[in-house]
Amino acid sequence: MARTSNHIDVPHTPDHVWRLIGGFGSLPDWLPYIPGSALSEGGRVRTLTNADGDTIVERLTAFDDAARTYTYTILQAPFPVTDYRSTLTVHPLPDTGTARIEWSGTFTPTDATDEEAAALFHGIYTEGLAALERTLRDQA
Repeated sequence: MARTSNHIDVPHTPDHVWRLIGGFGSLPDWLPYIPGSALSEGGRVRTLTNADGDTIVERLTAFDDAARTYTYTILQAPFPVTDYRSTLTVHPLPDTGTARIEWSGTFTPTDATDEEAAALFHGIYTEGLAALERTLRDQA
């Protein structure tokens, strides 16, 4: 099983960041390459559309509003992996008004090496966190 993670620190309170990213259907609010998200099964499944028109279906497997974290799995996607499990968490930092956003994932590569699959998702997390940082900056 391969894994990767990335994080950014932002000058916003954890609660402020969580209000933006904590909704399972909120990706289009901060992630430009996911312009569409539709929730089903009581909000536990999201069907995403990426900028290329591909469909990604994900299931929420854990959600903790107080801890500002959720975990999801991929049910369907155009990625060369299976058993994908990812967690998005907003951590408070000692400096009041600052938060760390961490995005991590584990997966089993199918048509790629561990390194290629890890690089793919590391890139997705890096681009996603950069987009989040821009969205937060633009809201300020």
